[in-house]
Amino acid sequence: MKITLDNNYKNDRSANIATKCPHCGHFGTFISVAGNDVYTQHTEHHIGRNIIDNYLGIRKCPNHKCKGHLLFIANGNGDVLLTSPSETIPFDKENIPSKVLNAFEEAIKCHSGTCFIASAIMIRKTLEEICIDRGTIGKNLLKKLEDLGSKILIPQELLIGMNELRLLGNDAAHIEAQTFAEIGKEEIEVSLEFTKEILKAVYQYENLLAKLRGLKTKLTPDNKPDKHSL
Repeated sequence: MKITLDNNYKNDRSANIATKCPHCGHFGTFISVAGNDVYTQHTEHHIGRNIIDNYLGIRKCPNHKCKGHLLFIANGNGDVLLTSPSETIPFDKENIPSKVLNAFEEAIKCHSGTCFIASAIMIRKTLEEICIDRGTIGKNLLKKLEDLGSKILIPQELLIGMNELRLLGNDAAHIEAQTFAEIGKEEIEVSLEFTKEILKAVYQYENLLAKLRGLKTKLTPDNKPDKHSL
């Protein structure tokens, strides 16, 4: 994102920035550091010579255990336009193999940087890594996904969704593919949420069930449940 620094002014106040920390996930009002913000005005001629106000500055996470840095650009209304590091979509990483995890994390990072086509390609890469991890066979990803359905027990809707994500990746990687009308913010965010559910089903439900079972009381002859627990 580019902000034109036509006219910079001495600013005697700091913009109020409330957002989620990209480092720790804490939501709060960030603390001003390094003096006042940079305040700038420029004219957008293509929208009727409107005067655009922007603030640029540095903030610190209010979480005392984090104190991570945040660079930001905000408009005159205090709306945050861009942060660096950018906020990423949270997800549970537990029990996901490293190659699958690396591919999905890159898809999320591409989304946070508004690189939506790259994110779609990495979502497809995530599916490929899942197939490799589960030892599927097939000459292409379509056949591998069909074989994956015979090797794992997940809802049919997720298996169908995998093929939709494959097609999204095709559109992103090949100019001639036009299954989706657009690959933009909404398409990628829905795809990332769907991929999160796939990862849960393939790698985390079984582990969660094992944890739940581990909480059950182990019965012995001297340790029987009373009638109220039946």
